[in-house]
Amino acid sequence: MLAVVLAFGLYLTLGATTQVLNPAFGVWFTEVFLFLGLAWVMLRRAGFRPATYTGLTPFEGKPALFGFLLGVANFFAVVVPIQFLAQRLAPPWLRELFDASRLFEGQTSFELALLLGGVSVAAPLCEEFFFRGLVQRAMTPPAPASPWRALIITSVVFSAFHLDPVGFLARVELGLLFGWLLLRTGSLWPSIAAHAANNIVSSVLFLIATHSSAAKDTGTDDVTDWRAVLGLALVGWTVLLGLRAASRHVPAVWGRGTPPDDEAARATKPVPLFAVQLLPWVVAATLSVGALALLDGRGVSLSVYDVQHPVPPLSKDAPPGFQAERKALQQLRKAVRKGEMPMELYEEERVRQAEAHAPASKGEPR
Repeated sequence: MLAVVLAFGLYLTLGATTQVLNPAFGVWFTEVFLFLGLAWVMLRRAGFRPATYTGLTPFEGKPALFGFLLGVANFFAVVVPIQFLAQRLAPPWLRELFDASRLFEGQTSFELALLLGGVSVAAPLCEEFFFRGLVQRAMTPPAPASPWRALIITSVVFSAFHLDPVGFLARVELGLLFGWLLLRTGSLWPSIAAHAANNIVSSVLFLIATHSSAAKDTGTDDVTDWRAVLGLALVGWTVLLGLRAASRHVPAVWGRGTPPDDEAARATKPVPLFAVQLLPWVVAATLSVGALALLDGRGVSLSVYDVQHPVPPLSKDAPPGFQAERKALQQLRKAVRKGEMPMELYEEERVRQAEAHAPASKGEPR
């Protein structure tokens, strides 16, 4: 559990800081350096070959494809209904507070592509390496002892890391699916593929909903009713049953069936000093932050100023005047970031809106 404690502490400090400075950069930084890097260093220090221990090698195509298809079907069959119920049961202020759509606000086209790439590629690979490859694998007792305790604990921890109470149960279910795939196939790739499938489908549907006329009028939380959810669930369960039947006729989709034992994953070469193992990751992380400051100094400065002068988010039913005012602030921020307007103009308007809307932060946002 040391890895979990360290990762959570770094996630709340370094990870949160980089995501505040630049969400797109922060997602990649968190996934690569905190989840993948921490797990890699800890496994190397323990004398293991990280890729072998976690089941990352060798790559097996059929199990990975099967995992991807399972991830798509599971999203519609299970995740959508669970999240639909969670959204309906959660109070409006809680949904507003944990509205993931705000992550995409104010992003340039390049940053949006980088953000979607981080969610679809970096997160599945790095989070599965950490949670399933390291945490679950380390907690799983040798056969014939049951692996379910480790699977359940890892799934709960995985969901808790996302700091989203509305999506907590849906992510626990996803963690169970991903962990079960590792146990069943002995490879990390099916869980990576299933994770990627879930994130890709949810991102695509979110972008479609955001840019549809219905979403513009009513908000993305209201574009789905129970009949659509039921229909999607029925389609998802039909595909899941079809995949289960197909797996009986193509046993190759289950791969080798068992992960390598500890002895097979032991490093054959002497383990380098801890400082030697850690140094490349620290240097790369430092250089990446420096590159961000160099390439987007104005954006970083604006993000720091936003933290110093928070503006309460507006609810979807806020008066049109407030909505127009906030939109104008976002447009001004974009112009300042491009160097088209002086920084002082944005700072003055930000402070004005922060003071004007301060009372709203004591109750429900206006």
